[in-house]
Amino acid sequence: MELEKDSYEAILKNLHDGLYFVDRNRMITYWNKAAERISGFTAEEVVGKSCSDNLLTHVNKEGKSLCKEMCPLAATIRDGKPREANLFMHNKNGHRIPVSIRVSTIADKFGNILGGIELFTDISNQKANELRVKELEKLAFIDKLTQLVNRRYAEKSLLNRFEEFKNLKIPFGILFMDIDHFKDFNDSYGHELGDHVLKYVATTFISNSRPFDLYGRWGGEEFIGIIRNINKEDLRLLGERVRSLVENSYIEHENEKLNVTISIGAAMAQKNDTRDTLLKRADVLLYKSKSSGRNCLTVE
Repeated sequence: MELEKDSYEAILKNLHDGLYFVDRNRMITYWNKAAERISGFTAEEVVGKSCSDNLLTHVNKEGKSLCKEMCPLAATIRDGKPREANLFMHNKNGHRIPVSIRVSTIADKFGNILGGIELFTDISNQKANELRVKELEKLAFIDKLTQLVNRRYAEKSLLNRFEEFKNLKIPFGILFMDIDHFKDFNDSYGHELGDHVLKYVATTFISNSRPFDLYGRWGGEEFIGIIRNINKEDLRLLGERVRSLVENSYIEHENEKLNVTISIGAAMAQKNDTRDTLLKRADVLLYKSKSSGRNCLTVE
C-alpha cells in the first residue's frame, strides 16, 4: 500500500504525541498539533526558531538545562544514534511538565544526516488530577484559582494520613512551601500576573506529582505537599526536584521572562506527632530555608 504525501502529513499532524523536526543547525522546521497542545506554543511561534534559543528550555531531573548543553537531539544529529530520555519541558503558561522523548535522525537516500526528529509524550498526572478536581469541586474543597485542594481539604487529608501511619505503618512526610518575595512581585507587576504565577507554580506541582500524593494551597502564596509512602531521603530528593522545576519555569510578559523561586520545609511524620506538631516543625524548617537565602530546602 502506498500513501500519498497528504496522507503522511495528516498522520503526522494528528498524532497523539508531540512531534517536531529540526535541520542540522537545530532550526525547527515542523511542529505538529499535539506539540502545540502539550507545550502551549503554536507552530507559528516555534517554526524557524532554533532549539538553542532555549524556547522549550528542556531540563533533566537535576534541573540542568539541556538546550544549550547535553541536548539528546543534538547528540543524535552528531553521531546518528537514536536516544530516549525522560525530562521536563517548559509550557508556555509557565509550568513544567514531564515528557518522555525519543529522538532520531532524518537522512537522505545516501545516508547523509539532514536533521533530527523528536517525538515527545506527556507523562504527567494531569488527566487523573482533572478527574479529582471535578470531584473536589462538588465538595467545595478546591481552590478555584490554582485548582489545588484548599486548606480545609489538606487538613482533613493530614488526619487521614496520620490514621494510616498509626494503623498500617505507612510513612508520610510534608513539604511546606512558600513563594519567595511574592509581595514584591505583586507590587512590581500587578495582581493579575501574580495570579498567573500562583497558577503555574500550582500546575508544576500537579504535573509532577505521583497519583497518591496531594498538593494544596495553604493560603496566599503558601502551599503544602502531603507525600505518602516515602522516606526522608526520597522526600528531600522530591522536594529538591520541585524547587528546581519552579526555579526553571517562567512566564513571558512584554518580552521579559519572569520567574519566581520557592523555599521549602520538609518534615517526616514521627511516632508522637500530631497534625499541629508536624505542621509547626515544617513551618520552622521553611523559615530556616528563608533565613538561609531562600530558594532552598531544609529537611528534618
